[in-house]
Amino acid sequence: MSKLVNIKIDDKEYKALENTLLIDKLLEEKINIQHFCYHPSLGTDGNCRMCMVEISGQKRPQISCDTLIKENMVVYTKGDNIDAVQRDILELQLVNHPLDCPTCDQAGECKLQDFYMDSGFYVNRVSVPKNNALKKVDLGANVMLDQERCVLCTRCVRFTKDYTKTGELGVVSRSDHSVIDTFPGLKLHNPYAMNVVDLCPVGALTSQDFRFKQRSWFLESFHAICNGCSKGCNIQVDHRKEKYKDDTIYRFRPLENKQVNGYFICDEGRLSYKNENENRFLIPLVSNIEKDIKETIQNLKLIIKKEKNILFLISPHLSLEEMHEVNNLAKNSNNFISGYAPQYIDESFGDNILKKSDRSPNRIGYAEININEDETKFNEYLKKASTIIVIENSYFDDKLDMLDNKKIVTLQSSKSDLINKANIAIPIASFLEKSGNYINCDGIKQEVKSKMNKNIKNIEIKNLIEDLLKDLI
Repeated sequence: MSKLVNIKIDDKEYKALENTLLIDKLLEEKINIQHFCYHPSLGTDGNCRMCMVEISGQKRPQISCDTLIKENMVVYTKGDNIDAVQRDILELQLVNHPLDCPTCDQAGECKLQDFYMDSGFYVNRVSVPKNNALKKVDLGANVMLDQERCVLCTRCVRFTKDYTKTGELGVVSRSDHSVIDTFPGLKLHNPYAMNVVDLCPVGALTSQDFRFKQRSWFLESFHAICNGCSKGCNIQVDHRKEKYKDDTIYRFRPLENKQVNGYFICDEGRLSYKNENENRFLIPLVSNIEKDIKETIQNLKLIIKKEKNILFLISPHLSLEEMHEVNNLAKNSNNFISGYAPQYIDESFGDNILKKSDRSPNRIGYAEININEDETKFNEYLKKASTIIVIENSYFDDKLDMLDNKKIVTLQSSKSDLINKANIAIPIASFLEKSGNYINCDGIKQEVKSKMNKNIKNIEIKNLIEDLLKDLI
């Protein structure tokens, strides 16, 4: 087991684990160290040489991504000598790089751009013609390649080789004509392929889905979890509210969480942001007639007061707070509650990397709130119930005949056939328009703090139920 040792970096003392990589310590301490090829999830490759540092007692600069920490090591990441080395390496990277930052999707998020701006040299000393390579190469899986922007860090190659173990990418040709490409007859085809876009430190790999849609500096972000399965992968939600328009999500990106998803997310989860923008249910309905939200809620209150044997059918997509409030409402009104939702189990979806067969984010939350999801109990409640209040649960979407001769209330964020059959339909905030806690398949509780700014304010379930409870008591 590694022991803590004393080291000195840029004349400042630190403690670090012996025999761990120096670059990890530099990044942990937020010490600016230029690098392209190194990534914590992919390990050391040592091909870009950008992370050079000076180490006392060494004859020449060393790459920090392949240097192990030792007791009393003295490191310099800046200074005349090491700055000159780093500048020379960076200048070689720029020899063949195109000057197309204004049209590059990576602009504003590009490490080469950042390193260049930090370098302070803005005069081109090289007059040889640039090597030309292919542009707009469709690699498959929503990934586009611009070969002439590539700095050959090989992160993408190592990702498909070591992480997904599908090996679609490689380095072809030789010398300064080397480029990244798929092997003959292959396309990117693995379910995590779009992670190479995030791994790429420059604009060589871009997402067809996001390409030319927005500039990064216009986007606002907040941290959340993906609701595509019970893994609850951590994501960064990039959104923008333009003038006279609703707040729109433009992309999900993986957010590092070593306990949950590491550094990556699956492609299906990444593209699920579209569900937040599309097919939204926005206007309350009473008997399929558009009504004001206050009038609609009054109708719901009358049903809860007058009707007996109401079944509240909730979804494992609800937060713990929402489950708790609905459970309280059911108990205080002497009615039934069920979390029955077998439709979210999809054995064909799960794998041994991140994807789980349970395609809901909070089924484990049922146990914490003490909500039953047993089929037998659900059928018993359904038989007794004269009124069904369905909250974000899609179970009846293709079983509408089961609800004949029953009153139906739906609280949903997206349109469905069930809304057309409902006596009362109330639009509610979608998954990322609300805040709350969720428990993933490994028992890890995670919080979402939404920062969406909607023009049309759909009501949050928690607030609605609290209001109903006050009226009931």
